[in-house]
Amino acid sequence: MDKLTQSQEDYLEAIYVESQKNGCAKVTDIAKILEVKKASVTGALSSLCEKGLINYAPYSPITLTKQGETAAKKILLKHDVMTAFFKKILALDEEEAVLNACRMEHIMTEEMFERIHAFSHFIQDYAQENSEFNKRLKDLYKVNE
Repeated sequence: MDKLTQSQEDYLEAIYVESQKNGCAKVTDIAKILEVKKASVTGALSSLCEKGLINYAPYSPITLTKQGETAAKKILLKHDVMTAFFKKILALDEEEAVLNACRMEHIMTEEMFERIHAFSHFIQDYAQENSEFNKRLKDLYKVNE
C-alpha cells in the first residue's frame, strides 16, 4: 500500500472512532469531526476506497476494510502513545499533549515510534519503581501534584 497522507490518516482515524461508537461512519459525521466540507469528505473517501481501506458508496454508511482497520489502529496507537508520552514523561497539559501528538503521529518513522514507545514504557516503569527518580523527573519540569 502507498504511504498515506496526513489528511488520509486523519480520515481513517475519524472513521475508525466513529465506527467504534456507531458501527459505521457517515459523511456528515466525518465532516463535523474533521471540520471540513462534505465535498472534501467525499473526495477523500473515494481515494481511501480506491486504496482498499474503506467500503464506500455515495449515501451509504462507511466502514473500514480489514486493511483499513489495521491502518487506523496503528495510527490511533501512535496518537495514544505520543499523547501519553507528552503528558506523563514531558508533563504537558492535556490540550498541548493532544495537539502535539496529532502533529507527530503523521511524521514519525516506524523505527522512531517503536523507540519512543519502548522508551516511554521504560521511563514510566522505572519512575514507578524508583521514587527518587520519579521526584527528580517531576522536579525537572516543576510539576506540582
